[in-house]
Amino acid sequence: MSTKRKLEAILPRRVGSVGPWLDKLVAASLSTRDIVSPATGEVIGQVELATALEVHKAVECAQQEFTRWGGQTIKRRAQIMLKFHALVESRKDELINLIMLENGKNRVEAAGDVAKGLETVEWACSMPQLAYGRHLTVSSGITCHEIRDPVGVVASIVPFNFPFMVPFWTLPIALVAGNCVILKPSEKVPMTMALAAELLFEAGVPRGAFQMVQGEVDVVNALCDHEGICALTFVGSSRVAKLVHDRARAAGKKVIALGGAKNYLVAAPDRDLEMASADIVASFAGCAGQRCMAASVLITIGEQPELIAAVVAKAALLQAGQDGGCVGPVIDMTSRDRILKGICKAAADGAEVLLDGRAWAERKEGGWWVGPTVLRLPASMLEHEAVHAETFGPVLCVLVAKDAAQALSWEALDRHGNAACIYTQSGAIADYFSRRFSAAMIGVNIGVPVPREPFSFGGLEGSRSKFGEHDITGDGAMNFFTKVRKITTKWTATPDAPPDAANFGGTM
Repeated sequence: MSTKRKLEAILPRRVGSVGPWLDKLVAASLSTRDIVSPATGEVIGQVELATALEVHKAVECAQQEFTRWGGQTIKRRAQIMLKFHALVESRKDELINLIMLENGKNRVEAAGDVAKGLETVEWACSMPQLAYGRHLTVSSGITCHEIRDPVGVVASIVPFNFPFMVPFWTLPIALVAGNCVILKPSEKVPMTMALAAELLFEAGVPRGAFQMVQGEVDVVNALCDHEGICALTFVGSSRVAKLVHDRARAAGKKVIALGGAKNYLVAAPDRDLEMASADIVASFAGCAGQRCMAASVLITIGEQPELIAAVVAKAALLQAGQDGGCVGPVIDMTSRDRILKGICKAAADGAEVLLDGRAWAERKEGGWWVGPTVLRLPASMLEHEAVHAETFGPVLCVLVAKDAAQALSWEALDRHGNAACIYTQSGAIADYFSRRFSAAMIGVNIGVPVPREPFSFGGLEGSRSKFGEHDITGDGAMNFFTKVRKITTKWTATPDAPPDAANFGGTM
């Protein structure tokens, strides 16, 4: 029996929200939308669409649970997360198959989705050693120490492109910190997190401490507006990230909202041809280009025909499919048509099509496919939307700069501030670009420079890739999901102590 048929035999045909408030009557009253496999275009189930009323019920349940969950020790909560990690490892193949079915990733990419999510779980398990506060004698007979408390009920809104990893950027850190979490998964890929929720509960997370509310725009708005939610995270497009950030901030919440990206690769003349060309192809075509760390623009310093030829040749060998090394489908018809429209417009406006993946859209097997595409743009198209709008597909634009200064000036024109990479064999060149790129996550010969734990993930503050003050993983997330209080204490007088002008305790 094929993987797809095995999954169909065990999958619920109807995926709903998760919470103590949910019963059959509530579920039956909700509208649904189809869950569609992007590899085939077939309907594989339905997802129930909650409303603002269900958000309110979820918040009430979370508030009731918060005192109990937040009142446990951080060590106890970390132990539960450690058990969850073991449960995921034991059912990893099921999660991988679900990701392939509802998202379309190839098997290697789906396994990476799970593994990267588990890295954040592992970091969260170390929080008892990281979250303790400072303690210091600050004056004669006076000490000051910090305590770190959870903020309360928090919400996370996540996209479709990494059904496991992106939810687990925030969930384990927020839960171990003692918060109660309400997750809104993407309505396009609800099945993966439905299984993950079962494993969280099996590990010992109370059903009020973690809930999921399925839905669309009205659920997002309700999460932003609800006064019972203290903090909110979002990952998605820049346009929506700004809307969510502004709306949630206006409601008095702490907010991290990560937006889209347009990541630049720069190839110096001394780059290693084989390593650079292979990495460039993996960066722009991996995960069908549907990741905020994907390469979008390659700038060569001077003409480098041998590099471009190698990139095109390697990309041309890629096959459509879901085996490791293949390029999977994009998420839906709307995405496919938008990517195809962008390629056609760039070509009509003067781009040279070096590799054309548009024919993949006509695959007889069905589904939503776009092949790797490489476009060479003249400098006159520097302001074109192909260079500055997020593509979110397997499309690479190539520009030729006369020197390093021009390459950096072109990269700086983009306001996403997310990621950039320099290909070189020179430490001096690598250092020069690393210090001058207008991006937060920099690669040297690495076209997908995701900072692995314990380093945190996020673009530059004030850019179009990040709205808010913290990174979404690591120390930034721990600070975001907690509040720190400082307690200054005096128990005894110390008459023999030297005078301390900065000490206002008991003096006038």
